[in-house]
Amino acid sequence: MAFDAILMSGRGGLAVWLQLPGGSSLLTIAPLPFIFAIFYFLLIMPQQRRQKKWQAMLGELKTGDKITTSGGLRGTIISLKDDAVILRVPPDNLKLEVSRGSVVSVTTAEEGK
Repeated sequence: MAFDAILMSGRGGLAVWLQLPGGSSLLTIAPLPFIFAIFYFLLIMPQQRRQKKWQAMLGELKTGDKITTSGGLRGTIISLKDDAVILRVPPDNLKLEVSRGSVVSVTTAEEGK
């Protein structure tokens, strides 16, 4: 009965009906898939691409590559371990062991020349 009265009320009847408790659930849930899609394409997908690229870079490390760590150390790889890299750091040719996860960027020996 209230439904008929709202629709028959003329101006704004449909708007008032959409604000009733029964009809509002569809309108509040409808934007959620769009919000999720926006978050996926703007945040999640680019992060996954960066992660895959970084993992590939770590897998391709070899002796002679010049690297930069997350702490800012720059050096040349002299040996590799499972989860670590041994670097020679100038100017005193120090040998340092750093974890592979701390490698940020790589310049191969060919690119450096």
